[in-house]
Amino acid sequence: MAETSGVKMAEDVRAEIVASVLEVVVNEGDQIGKGDVVVLLESMKMEIPVLAEVDGTVSKVSVAVGDVIQAGDLIAVIS
Repeated sequence: MAETSGVKMAEDVRAEIVASVLEVVVNEGDQIGKGDVVVLLESMKMEIPVLAEVDGTVSKVSVAVGDVIQAGDLIAVIS
């Protein structure tokens, strides 16, 4: 999480591949830690966990089960 002048900035969780959302593991307001699974994606019959890169609170979830997402799409925001 970037920090500027004592203010913590939000960290975007973005898709790295084209995939379908298989499971949304977190909800808005959840406290999560670095390495926790945010969502589980499915691509080419493989399950791919998307992990949090920072500790924080999930302030936004932008996907739902069944959504097809593109590389670079916003999945969630951790603040």
